[in-house]
Amino acid sequence: MLRTAAVVILAASLAPASDFNGASALEFTRKVVAFGPRPSGSEAMTKLQRFILAQLKQFGCEVSEDAFTASTPLGRKSMKNIIARFPGKSGRAIVITGHYDTKVMPGTYFVGANDGGSSAGFLLELARALAKKPRADDVCLVWFDGEEAIVQWTQYDSLYGSRHLAGRWASDGTLARVKALINVDMIGDKDLGILSETLSTAWLRQMIWQTAADLGYRRHFLGSDSAVEDDHLPFLQRGAPAADLIDFDYGSGFTNYWHTDKDTMDKLGASSFKVVGDVLMEAIARLEARK
Repeated sequence: MLRTAAVVILAASLAPASDFNGASALEFTRKVVAFGPRPSGSEAMTKLQRFILAQLKQFGCEVSEDAFTASTPLGRKSMKNIIARFPGKSGRAIVITGHYDTKVMPGTYFVGANDGGSSAGFLLELARALAKKPRADDVCLVWFDGEEAIVQWTQYDSLYGSRHLAGRWASDGTLARVKALINVDMIGDKDLGILSETLSTAWLRQMIWQTAADLGYRRHFLGSDSAVEDDHLPFLQRGAPAADLIDFDYGSGFTNYWHTDKDTMDKLGASSFKVVGDVLMEAIARLEARK
């Protein structure tokens, strides 16, 4: 992802319980991170894909694999998006997404606990929380491959998985059925503060912020804003309502853990996962109630 401004982080809080379990999300993330660095096309990434697919099979959702070959500055690379679908009856769809790859960091053992790990673990817990419940709309969870730049962030060297799926869904008619897409990225930081991302669809961002306020989580959803190029962008560019939830101020003082070997599990907290999980569980319900 690429940002254009900084934000201020505020402290965590608690809200009424939902079926989403923050400790479980943290544990899923721990298991993801245990695979080590997970760049697109790596052996570790293949092992992680098998792990995610095995977990989703246990949850009983409909699973599909969106495999493709991406042209990158370092040649063609095999990538795979993973899609879990919880079917509804309306013909419309709500989509929650996040990436699960890690950036190639030569000379650095980069495990991406927050950047890549937290979104992958969060989506697994969300799948568990959504499993075997009746739905009005389809709810689709997507693990994006290739969010990170292979060499240097540009419009062509980034967001490989989301660009691929947005194009595919535009062609096959799926995108026209999407009520809303919400992307999560770097949401596990113990000191959680989600910026108001300005590229996001205004009504959707406002609905999420109101949901957070109603649940008592207002202080974690900040008033400070910034534009972030993230996996929601290819869908916005094709006309779908989309929003990005990201805590980009990762660290304290002059310390920034983003894209460093300090992005490790000890920086993450179950309460942060719980905040985002509660908000999105309620946001999904509110979106399903929209005609």
